Amino acid sequence: MNLIVISQVVLALTFAGISAMLRAAIDSSSLTAIQEKADDGNKSAHRMVQVMTNPAPALNALIFWQLAFTVLATILAISGDLVLTNSPWNNFAIGMALTGIGFVFIGVAPATLGKQHGESIVLLFSRLIKIIGQLFAPLTTLLILIGNAVTPGKGFKQGPFASADHLRDLLDRAEADQVIEDDEAQMLHSVFDLGETHVREVMVPRTEVVWIESDKTLRQAISLALRSGFSRIPVIGEDSDDVKGIVYLKDLIKRVFEHRESENTELVSSLMREPYFVPDSKLVDELMKEMQAARVHLAVAVDEYGGTAGIITIEDILEEIVGEISDEYDREAPEVVEIDSDTYRVSSRMNIEDFCAVIDVNLDSEDEESVDTVMGLMSLRLERVVIPGSAIVVSGWRLTAESGVGRRNRVATVLAERIVETPDLEADE
Repeated sequence: MNLIVISQVVLALTFAGISAMLRAAIDSSSLTAIQEKADDGNKSAHRMVQVMTNPAPALNALIFWQLAFTVLATILAISGDLVLTNSPWNNFAIGMALTGIGFVFIGVAPATLGKQHGESIVLLFSRLIKIIGQLFAPLTTLLILIGNAVTPGKGFKQGPFASADHLRDLLDRAEADQVIEDDEAQMLHSVFDLGETHVREVMVPRTEVVWIESDKTLRQAISLALRSGFSRIPVIGEDSDDVKGIVYLKDLIKRVFEHRESENTELVSSLMREPYFVPDSKLVDELMKEMQAARVHLAVAVDEYGGTAGIITIEDILEEIVGEISDEYDREAPEVVEIDSDTYRVSSRMNIEDFCAVIDVNLDSEDEESVDTVMGLMSLRLERVVIPGSAIVVSGWRLTAESGVGRRNRVATVLAERIVETPDLEADE
């Protein structure tokens, strides 16, 4: 009889140890490495990608599994009279000895194996991990809700055992104790937030995108790239919802350098690359991995109706982590600088009413009165994105967009010059 009970206890402790090993293996495994194996057709890796994309349910289930089998082993040992004696001191000594054995064979040894051979272990036990996660997820979710309810303070939605929540907590404490600088903490928080940030929150909206029509020549494309400051420009057909491809400045220069006559005879469509489309609802961290795997730097974001929502680049994602990058010469320009009585340099974001008061003009069109900024007025007149060099004429004043600043080459200032003639409201290309 005791032999059967001993076998049951050993089996229960073995399952508890396996649970500890699997938890450590999941924590130490790289999702990127597992994803590469899944892309190569590994079915076990594919299952683990599904688990590790949101590991909290599986980790919580494995903790529950470990505790359940540990308690079961204890109950079996007590009910089988394997550990208790008539002496309290003997029982205490036996309890301490079993605790030490459990610490080694349920805690340290399995966790060490999991850390040492994480990737191999999760692939070997991928089916078991997925089944345990799915089977125990409803129960562990309920128990976590109960635990959060009876615990003072704010609880953790996915439990305090999930690695991301644990790391966030460690980061908050490190920041509070001034172990790391505020800007470093902000950067690390941004990395975590990528998993909750959608493409639409980071992308350049379509209203700010510089496009080129597919029937333009290579010379026109090079000119637009040089004037706008962008080395990758989306190519469109009938309108901005009809994105045909992406043209790279380096491809244009290479072609024209090798075949000088091509700049006037060949069209942009002959050199454009295939566009990479993504839904604007996609999470940014997932997109970054996809773009790295596909080796593309620019993706076209599409809304739920199939229309073009904007574009997003690898640089946009990196800027979301480290913040906007500017060089040592960038300075915040004043809103208005009077060069002389007939020339002003104003901020592109200057309120349109304030601007009109400075140059003493009245806007005639109701549409123009509806815009908020100088840049908005120029975009309305030109019916396209304003780039450095773009100009319009307003009531005897020529407004010229000056050189862009920052990585997105946004126009920061507009030069307003009084002219003698041309009081009409025609846009000057």
